[in-house]
Amino acid sequence: MAIETLSNKKSSQSANYLRHTKIPTILFESPKEVDRYVSQAVEDLIRKNNSAGKLTVLGLPTGSTPIGVYRELIRLHKEENLDFSNVITFNLDEYWPMDPDSIHSYNLWMRDTFFDHVNIPAKNIHIPQGNLDHDDIDVFCDEYEQEIEKVGGVQLQLLGIGLTGHIAFNEPGSSRNSLTRIVSLDPVTRKDAADSFYGEDNVPHRAITMGVSSILSAHNIIIMALGEHKASIVKKTCEDRVSEEITASFLQTHPHATFAIDQGAGSELTAVKTPWLVGPVVWNKILRKRAIIWLSQKVNKPLLKLEKGDFAEYQLHDLIKDGTTANNVCQGVFEEMLAGVCNYPAGKVEDKKNTVIVFSPHPDDDVISMGGTLITMADQGHDVQIAYMTSGNIAVFDHDALRHIDYVDEFLSAFNLNDDESQSIIAKMKDNLSNRKPGDPDTSELLEVKGLIRKTEATTGAIAAGVPAEKLHFLNLPFYKTGNVSKRPVGNDDIEIIANLLRKQKPDQIYVAGDLSDPHGTHRMCADAIIGALKVLEKENFETEVWLYRGAWEEYEPHEIERAVPLSPEMTVRKKFAIFKHESQKDQALYPGSDDREFWVRAEERTKNTARIYNDLGLPEYHALEGFILYRGQL
Repeated sequence: MAIETLSNKKSSQSANYLRHTKIPTILFESPKEVDRYVSQAVEDLIRKNNSAGKLTVLGLPTGSTPIGVYRELIRLHKEENLDFSNVITFNLDEYWPMDPDSIHSYNLWMRDTFFDHVNIPAKNIHIPQGNLDHDDIDVFCDEYEQEIEKVGGVQLQLLGIGLTGHIAFNEPGSSRNSLTRIVSLDPVTRKDAADSFYGEDNVPHRAITMGVSSILSAHNIIIMALGEHKASIVKKTCEDRVSEEITASFLQTHPHATFAIDQGAGSELTAVKTPWLVGPVVWNKILRKRAIIWLSQKVNKPLLKLEKGDFAEYQLHDLIKDGTTANNVCQGVFEEMLAGVCNYPAGKVEDKKNTVIVFSPHPDDDVISMGGTLITMADQGHDVQIAYMTSGNIAVFDHDALRHIDYVDEFLSAFNLNDDESQSIIAKMKDNLSNRKPGDPDTSELLEVKGLIRKTEATTGAIAAGVPAEKLHFLNLPFYKTGNVSKRPVGNDDIEIIANLLRKQKPDQIYVAGDLSDPHGTHRMCADAIIGALKVLEKENFETEVWLYRGAWEEYEPHEIERAVPLSPEMTVRKKFAIFKHESQKDQALYPGSDDREFWVRAEERTKNTARIYNDLGLPEYHALEGFILYRGQL
């Protein structure tokens, strides 16, 4: 039984199957469209089986990728009467050892995220048990397989994909014939999970997982991937040969497997990155620019030195037919990129002093991502303001918090300001830090201290960039205030806080983190909140220019960049010093993502690399460049 194809469903018209993939792959404009597509496949299967009086058997994943699917299924249950009473579920995996009520347990995660909000009978829910004695694991795993067989197999298996290409916890080297078992976790997998455990050292080394064969026995499979940090592994999974080194590649052998991805996750696929290599394309201005820049880089020639033969050799002769010359098309791209180099990003102050708000998801994204542009606008005399959207308090090491608590304790003693209440608070926090177990969440008092650390660092960093303290807005958006890595959905309260700031300040320009690579998801959620506020303000005839910048993980590709702001060597040093003010994030950040480089190193190398690309394309040589694109209604 195959699930319905895209053409039979009510999914976005912008989605399409991609050429040149060995797993049928559907590209969607946004993560929300992926969520709708997958949840609708689940809904259709349940309603069809309910009408026929049959059970529905689902295989379910955990992690950040399926959260949107679970939220949509909950909505369908509560608002559209989707009945889960005849649904049986089998979860893919669980850490071992792991108490089912631990905040790190997939058992608790599934209850909090999904099971407690729908009417699946408790007896129908199956999750690997992380609290088993080691001697009992093999028997449990055999019984897990038997339970799946007893109900006729999984009808629809949902999957995510790990950075190593694993499905469930089938790490590189897992056999095609593997069944449910205990496994050792790859170091990359453990590092990727470090956020959820408040540090890599707290991540278990082992897990119980359904095997590759167990997964492939499902009648239908939908695997999902979201964000640019998954782009490389998506390409290997979909385009390279089947290999035990990438267990997701075994899905190439499944007759009813579908890959559902967003733009970020699909950005490295051949049909997306270089579509002219896999079939005919409908050329437009954007695609033409991308192809010509690609050709320049491919033949290692500046734009204005490309020749007719270069276009013919790489199957791009369509770009110079009908009397159009190579020089004409290359000159157009060259002039467009040159016009985008901007020394006055907020305009010339003698023409108009503009109000600019830079929205920073975390307290350091402003200086890391666009610190040079920030300094430029402030130096040129514009009214530059920074809105820090979240506290960033979970990303501070305990030892940094303890250092600040000790400082306050010594300060109070030095000036005879001690009282019983302050000493009680200090003693309580020190006791908590000394007695907490690895992976325990912070107390509310400790979160407050860590938030103050990030706030004072942000203030000194902004001042170093030329933005005074009175021009800073600490929004502390409610969606972030869970005390955990996982956040609640962006709500109307978040949107209204932003809308009120925009109403009051009436900025001529705003800058928004538009990157898809943030492994924590906070950047995406902050962008959604800003866009929600702009939609509210549209009804009030509010207008502003919106520019998108990238975060610490990636820079825009040269064909995407619409504004490139030059950074001199002196400006680069000032930007670096502003980043240095974030002492709790220096040397070793608590959640650096998969990139081990310090944030200032990432920022400097990224901007210098962009300048090198421009230079290689034949544009004027710059020391460094920060890239931006204009927001037009889609991230």
